[in-house]
Amino acid sequence: MMNYIFLSRLQFALTTSFHIIWASTSIGLTILLVVLEGLWLKTGDEVYYRQTRFWGKLFLLNFAVGAMSGLPLEFQFGTNWGPFAAATHGFFGNILGFETVLAFMVEAGFLGIMLFGWRRVSRRMHYFATCMVALGASASAFWIMVASSWMQTPAGGVWEGGRFICTSFWGSLFNPDMPWSVAHMWVAALEATLFLVGGVSAWQILQRRHLDFYARSLKLALIAALVITPLQIWLGDGSGRVVARHQPAKLGAIESHWRTNPPGQGAPLKILAWPNPAREDNDWVFINIPDGLSLLITHTFTGQVRGLRDFPPADRPPVAIPFYAFRIMAGIGFLLAFLMLWTGWRWRRGALAPEKIGEQKWLLYAWVASIPLGYLAIETGWLTREVGRQPWVIYGLMRTSAGASPLPGATVLTSLIVYGVVYTILFGALLIFAWRIINKGPDLASSLPGREAARIATATGPDQAFSAEQNS
Repeated sequence: MMNYIFLSRLQFALTTSFHIIWASTSIGLTILLVVLEGLWLKTGDEVYYRQTRFWGKLFLLNFAVGAMSGLPLEFQFGTNWGPFAAATHGFFGNILGFETVLAFMVEAGFLGIMLFGWRRVSRRMHYFATCMVALGASASAFWIMVASSWMQTPAGGVWEGGRFICTSFWGSLFNPDMPWSVAHMWVAALEATLFLVGGVSAWQILQRRHLDFYARSLKLALIAALVITPLQIWLGDGSGRVVARHQPAKLGAIESHWRTNPPGQGAPLKILAWPNPAREDNDWVFINIPDGLSLLITHTFTGQVRGLRDFPPADRPPVAIPFYAFRIMAGIGFLLAFLMLWTGWRWRRGALAPEKIGEQKWLLYAWVASIPLGYLAIETGWLTREVGRQPWVIYGLMRTSAGASPLPGATVLTSLIVYGVVYTILFGALLIFAWRIINKGPDLASSLPGREAARIATATGPDQAFSAEQNS
């Protein structure tokens, strides 16, 4: 347990799994704010302005926790993963720099205008700031996923003298995994946020609070989910086929598939199993679908899928973690799809009207229960992706053991404990403040920003306008 490689991996897993929740929510909430504010400007309907202000408060809280929790990730490449950073700085280091300068700084730079500029700038300027915040959040995810995908399918260079020499920046950037992983992660962030918004709305409806307001936000979440949820399932299928082509050992672990199926015979799909790496087989299998894996991966009944026995034991990833993590992720995806279809059916029957929606108890409780499911799917998907890459930190080029800094185990353990304590405090504080925001509900009484308000601000001065904005 004091092995520095194990502890460094555990520490990075802790910081990443905590930060990814808030990074994903930032992406989803900023896109939601762009849509809501755009609808307000287009239709003039006051409720969209109120929606923008309410969900914007939750975004600000989320952004603060995300920014604080993300800082240790950057530093760990220099402290815990020094050999990896030294070997890959020619490309990997540049990508992290792009994420800071071309993404996070854009998001942070326009954040002040978006939050405090309602009565200081024009409506169009404010909407532009909101769009730029959303662009920055999505661009941040883009660069991070570029770095991650390059570690999965390195391209665009050569490995010489223990270092990666980038010969084609665009080749490294557009590596085989990149298009699918960027899209899959971005859509996952949107999906998790949609069910967060829908779940919060459902909870408030169950409490009989502001039925018109929350019925509107629930319907907006449902409309978006009708597109996002099936799109995510399709992207997951495409990502799986990329893994099969470029990381067959990972696919073997994800499916606990040990033997390559012979020509003319399909590979079965195991719904549940208990992998036994010592025996290079499964101790038991529950529900075995004949030819299912071949059909899923190759879209044919007899397509060949390589088994784990084709690879040396030292090059195989752990099996149990990616096998079960993937099934949790996929199961949640189909559960959310079912909830989306169920809600759409009830809406079609007129059950989501404000005067009737409070009667849909089971449906609303299902939406409340879905709040953590989207994030659990993200966490288990990330676990599948990263554990399945082992024992490589750069797939096929650099082993994880070679990329870790040889630090004293006690030192890494101490920092791991400190991160755990700090993140626990941050999470507790976020829950308290988020509950206060949700419990207080939307502001439905303050005046709308507009030309008259701008003239008043000009006449009385920006300080008075800012004070009025803070009071409202």
